[in-house]
Amino acid sequence: MLDSTLKAQLATHLERLSDSVEIAAHLDESPAAAELRSLLGDLASLSARIRVVERADATERRPSFSIATAASAPRVRFAGVPLGHEFTSFVLALLQAGGLAPKAAPDLLAAIRAIDTDLVFETFVSLSCQNCPDVVQALNLMAAVNPRIRHTMIDGALYQDEVARRDVLAVPAVFLNGEPFGQGRMTLKEIVNRVRGDARAAGPRGHGDGEPYDMLIVGGGPAGAAAAIYAARKGVRTGIVAERFGGQVLDTMGIENFVSVTATEGPALAHALENHVRTYGVDILDGERATSLARRDYLELGLDSGTTLRARSIVVATGARWREMNVPGEREYRNRGVAYCPHCDGPLFKGRPVAVIGGGNSGVEAAIDLAGLASHVTLLEYDASLRADAVLRQKLAALANVTVLTSAQTLAVDGDGRRVTGLRYRNRGDGSEQPLAVEGIFVQIGLVPNTDWLKGTVRLSARGEIEVDAHGETSAPGVYAAGDCTTVPYKQIVIAVGDGARAALGAFDHLIRLPVGAAA
Repeated sequence: MLDSTLKAQLATHLERLSDSVEIAAHLDESPAAAELRSLLGDLASLSARIRVVERADATERRPSFSIATAASAPRVRFAGVPLGHEFTSFVLALLQAGGLAPKAAPDLLAAIRAIDTDLVFETFVSLSCQNCPDVVQALNLMAAVNPRIRHTMIDGALYQDEVARRDVLAVPAVFLNGEPFGQGRMTLKEIVNRVRGDARAAGPRGHGDGEPYDMLIVGGGPAGAAAAIYAARKGVRTGIVAERFGGQVLDTMGIENFVSVTATEGPALAHALENHVRTYGVDILDGERATSLARRDYLELGLDSGTTLRARSIVVATGARWREMNVPGEREYRNRGVAYCPHCDGPLFKGRPVAVIGGGNSGVEAAIDLAGLASHVTLLEYDASLRADAVLRQKLAALANVTVLTSAQTLAVDGDGRRVTGLRYRNRGDGSEQPLAVEGIFVQIGLVPNTDWLKGTVRLSARGEIEVDAHGETSAPGVYAAGDCTTVPYKQIVIAVGDGARAALGAFDHLIRLPVGAAA
């Protein structure tokens, strides 16, 4: 099943196993079970420390498997065939079961070991979801560290009946002891905090009361990463605050226009950006969201954890988020049929009718992807014609199970109180209102900058973008900005990287012109 190149790479990784590992497989006669049997067989052939056994346990999901040493009870399970983005989760869980020490901050590891109650986690995923592995790997790590914690990854596309029974309409969806626990991307710190019931427990200790940063970067996307690298290379004390390192890049599948990189995927690029930043010893405060910016002796950045960081200069690179339709029912049914990432949540709607809102490149790409899963796709575009590139429009026109409605204004999302049942739209040609029965609605109408927290602090455009000059400086001295949150045109990864470098250089130029001993 695995090609020779991947086998050679895996064999090198598996040399790190110090303990023997038993994989207990629960299989049936399905094609997925045959695929899983082949995958596990390939792995077992690569290391004498891996033993695969097949068991007939009617209480286990099939196909599924558990990972454990011979001397311990299984604490990590995979229900499905962990390929795609979850293949790394599988290999990492295998190495951790075989003796590889989990990597996390010492205070987090101590907090996990201190949990003294039995926790049984289940995470529903899509193998095409870029955010799911973060949650799966965090929970697998917790299970590896604490024997009272167990975790099962469940491929939602494979277990459609269970997905329907438990009302899973977005991934990753985490259940704890049978009850909903969380949805969407969560960091290890966020999960531990929620388990402990203390949202502020694992905040950035030791930073708020210490020496101020020379340059503090807000945002961990391409612009923020580039700014941090350029700042650190100047030899100034640099910190970076990131709600999630990688930003929107984590939600991007194929990247084929990043100069010098022929093709890559968002999560891989985000990982490379973070690794590059870490080589310079930058303080990374991951899982933290900025909430306020004030000027006193220094620039002061408030975080949602309650911590305040001080800096002599700040680069804001908070990026953007998916734009909402702002129609009745949208927020009520978010993650209950209303979705914003077709790659993540699309597999949950296999064989069901769905709608895509938006006729630009993102909307048409989503419709093309979903056409291979859904029973029917209806694309609604407000304008009289689609705005996507010609090559995408041609691909869309060739799909038999796609209907395109132009001059269609979405009015409301309908549901039964639990999930989406359809939507209503206005035909802008004749003014008539029309119902559309669908079970999923994928919103693809562009981005809105993450700048709400800066209102009244720096000058914003009518669209909420931060206004910057040729050096990236904002209307507030010492505060610079870069990337998709600014008025810089063309929201592209390669432009954000260059823009982050420009803002950092501008902020450094500001620093060296401050009087000796000056604060901000």
